[in-house]
Amino acid sequence: MYYLEWKKKNISNLSVDENLVKFINDEVLPGTNINSKKFWESFSEVVNKLAPKNKSLIQKRAEIQKKIDEWHISKKESIFDKKEYINFLKSIGYIVEEKSDFKISTSNVDQEISSIPGPQLVVPVDNARYALNAANARWGSFYDALYGTDVIPGKTNKGYDDERAKKVINYSREFLDNIFPITDASWKDITKIKLEEKNLALFINEKKFYLKNKKQFIGFNGEAENLNSILLKNNNLHIDILIDPKSAVGKNDKAGISDIIIESAISTIVDNEDSVAAVDSKDKVKCYRNWLGLMKGDLKAEVQKNNKKFTRKLNPDRVYKSPDGSKITLHGRALLLNRNVGHLMTNPAIILNDGSEIPEGIMDAFFSTLCALHDFKNKKNSRTSSVYIVKPKMHGPEEVDFTNEIFENVEKVLNLKKNTIKVGIMDEERRTTVNLKECIRKVKDRVVFINTGFLDRTGDEMHTSFEAGPMIFKADMKKSTWLNSYENWNVDIGLSCGFSGKAQIGKGMWAMPDRMSDMMQQKINHPNAGANCAWVPSPTAATLHATHYHEVDVFKKHGEISQRRKADLKNILEIPKADRPNWSVEDINKELENNAQGILGYVVRWIDQGVGCSKVPDINNIGLMEDRATLRISSQHMANWLHHNICTEEQVMKVLKKMAAIVDHQNSKDKNYLPMSQNFEKSFAFSAACDLIFKGRSQPSGYTEPLLHKKRLEKKSSH
Repeated sequence: MYYLEWKKKNISNLSVDENLVKFINDEVLPGTNINSKKFWESFSEVVNKLAPKNKSLIQKRAEIQKKIDEWHISKKESIFDKKEYINFLKSIGYIVEEKSDFKISTSNVDQEISSIPGPQLVVPVDNARYALNAANARWGSFYDALYGTDVIPGKTNKGYDDERAKKVINYSREFLDNIFPITDASWKDITKIKLEEKNLALFINEKKFYLKNKKQFIGFNGEAENLNSILLKNNNLHIDILIDPKSAVGKNDKAGISDIIIESAISTIVDNEDSVAAVDSKDKVKCYRNWLGLMKGDLKAEVQKNNKKFTRKLNPDRVYKSPDGSKITLHGRALLLNRNVGHLMTNPAIILNDGSEIPEGIMDAFFSTLCALHDFKNKKNSRTSSVYIVKPKMHGPEEVDFTNEIFENVEKVLNLKKNTIKVGIMDEERRTTVNLKECIRKVKDRVVFINTGFLDRTGDEMHTSFEAGPMIFKADMKKSTWLNSYENWNVDIGLSCGFSGKAQIGKGMWAMPDRMSDMMQQKINHPNAGANCAWVPSPTAATLHATHYHEVDVFKKHGEISQRRKADLKNILEIPKADRPNWSVEDINKELENNAQGILGYVVRWIDQGVGCSKVPDINNIGLMEDRATLRISSQHMANWLHHNICTEEQVMKVLKKMAAIVDHQNSKDKNYLPMSQNFEKSFAFSAACDLIFKGRSQPSGYTEPLLHKKRLEKKSSH
């Protein structure tokens, strides 16, 4: 194997890649007051203690899945009885007993988590430029977001277009009128803005007007008669109206307004999981080093744009004067959370004393927290000296409890106060969903986030009920009973456990970064559904989606939602199978082609180039943000249809080869791209796609990681 060629160093009963040892000892530990020898000794002790428990939990997943498979097979000729099904799930410990009500008691939490609603970005940690862009996306230009997207119909060329600019200004003024209304006037007509006796005075020629809610004006820059900017606040979110009559935009504006800067990405998940392809020590060090740079505040990236080179850094805080003359400092960057990997994967970067690879999630917990210690000095990320770790792909309360045990051990080794490490629960596995209340109970003193990861959740839904029958079309999943109930259930449980004003209740990703008009129409449903954060694919999308949190008072919504009838567990357990599939050959082939194209388009970049997340054109050439969650759905769907004879292996292989040629064509302008259709037998990417489908039924929980990691390592070793 590729990793056996690495240089290993024996340290504290572990065999550790030398590059990783050097990184930890020379870059991470200095400045933490932690002795390297003592750290490695304690780390080794904890890892060797916890690794067997990690392994047993993964084995339990397999045992439970085997029982579910056997139950469905035994009921093949019977009419499905939901009550019987639920009783069966309880009998095998899949559904645990729900205990008494409780409220979370998490303390020492930053306002971005507890009380500021807004968009949340997810960014691959292995790309420094992207990570910096996401961190800096706390504030974004409303004008740029409108001008460069399809929110306003028409051409979005890079060059300046006067008519489009007028439409942008008109749209932004309508937003101001809606959120920051002026008594008896419109922002469209304002010709001058001044500060008078601590109030914001707005003029139409010589006539003076005021905001309907004067308290919305909280700060400014410049002088009373000559303002540079005004700071407004609504629903705990800020906008900064820039005034510069001499600028290219401001000189053509009645009031000299040159831009509207909107507080956008309130928080960002810096991702070590689904959006990265990190398979070995070299990859992991790159990820950890970027995270370390974010925590130290010194991460940089050289960027070339419009034939100009510059260095991208973290933005400073934003400073204003309040009307009474005091100083206002606002955070210039998104609050950064770190998504570790789940419990399943191991990594060859460290070999334990029994010869096994280290559970990657335990390694992530230690090293991401260790890096975060550097932020405790400058408090440029967390003002409360908390470390925020998002934990994905946990199956039920026992695994959440194990995560808690990992964090407790990390805190002890690093001499941190109990519950310094906060946890975000990804509600993306079926056994976590049906036991969500008890999952939260296990971490009630450190939980800061629950999020409906509906993509992975759909993948797990299909794998869990693999033997129940053929699954419905992917497009029909969004309208299915289980999915809608699952989304409501997550909010209901979160509110009943006291999340409002204390923690985030999140919703999933908008996957089409080029379709912002559709996003603006649809994603307002997230705050209306009670989500005080929701995922977006880009800084621009964050700026646009932020307007929804001005329109909707999420915390007021929480009160309304708390009064509704709670989601029903029976509906969540509605299996999305086709009872009487009567599909045409044409419809089947169309679905297979759609799935196959998505799988190949994503996998070819993952395997050949190590790109874990990217905008992949779909079969209709619409760019979709793809990561392993979408891959899990498509591969499990095809594997399920194969298993239930909706299609044949020959049919699937024919489709795969046809789609490989299309994907090759879509990537023809990429100089680093390796075509699949020129040599199917030697393409690691094509082989990986085939394995994901033809071996999909046997993959643990339908996860794609084991096969992807294997093929990526093979690809690396082939150089």
